[in-house]
Amino acid sequence: MLLEPYSELVSAVIAGSRVQLGEDRTSATVLACRKHGERYLLELKGHTSHESAERWREAELRIPADKAPALPADTYFHWQLLGLSVVTEDGTVLGQLAEILTTGANDVYLVRGDRDLLLPATSEVIRQVDPASGRLVVHLLPGLID
Repeated sequence: MLLEPYSELVSAVIAGSRVQLGEDRTSATVLACRKHGERYLLELKGHTSHESAERWREAELRIPADKAPALPADTYFHWQLLGLSVVTEDGTVLGQLAEILTTGANDVYLVRGDRDLLLPATSEVIRQVDPASGRLVVHLLPGLID
């Protein structure tokens, strides 16, 4: 099957490693993974036929969190951010971080609350990221809400 990488974490997908597939996070063992142009050819135990691999077309592939490489300080995986409560510096709850949109300049955070907000993931807006407490503190620049 073809694997289209969305991060450098593809380096952790090696023969013998365990991965999770799809929404139900079905566990599978990697038999082989090699670069093929911009994508990777992935062979999974029990899914070596075209028909078997077809089930996972466009499914997301995940690696266990403990197999992910360490990140630099103040850098987070998307899965660490999604679901965080988004609050302003004065404590006003805006909603939850529901989606991260990747753009050319910087990511944009979709916050779902009483009203959906799009917040640029820049140091001017994102003031504190605290996955341990489940909070993302933001500074609202003029024009971001109204």
